[in-house]
Amino acid sequence: MKTPLITRKGYTKLRNELEVLWREERPEITRKVTWAASLGDRSENADYQYNKKKLREIDRRVRYLRKCLENLKVVDYDPQQEGKVFFGAWVEIENEAGEVLELRLAGYDEIFGRKDYISIDSPMARALIGKEEDDEFVVKTETDIKEWWINRIWYDPTDKI
Repeated sequence: MKTPLITRKGYTKLRNELEVLWREERPEITRKVTWAASLGDRSENADYQYNKKKLREIDRRVRYLRKCLENLKVVDYDPQQEGKVFFGAWVEIENEAGEVLELRLAGYDEIFGRKDYISIDSPMARALIGKEEDDEFVVKTETDIKEWWINRIWYDPTDKI
């Protein structure tokens, strides 16, 4: 089960995607489907088949985004969070092998296409919550246990209203 949290920027990005799909892309594809359907036999009409499939994909995404945006809780930056890891934090962590990562704890719907965002529901994020700089923490996964140290914590103050 995913935690229904999202940053302000993430929420705005999803809302903008919904607007573009609903107000721009869907009407354009609908016009193409109507035009292709007017040509006659739909069973052998590649334009019709392709655009009808595209329209179904857009409708599926629109339904998902509407439901998702309705249920998400936006978590804004609060100066009281400074110094500890909470939702929306950026962290620089390092393990004993010297591997350094910069990650942001974000909502499930924000992590796709981003290698530097991790879901708040991930084992790494769960282990980080509430920690401070220079704290050591252990991440347990199904296959491994790793020790990490927090080098730095920061927040993006533009994430507030």
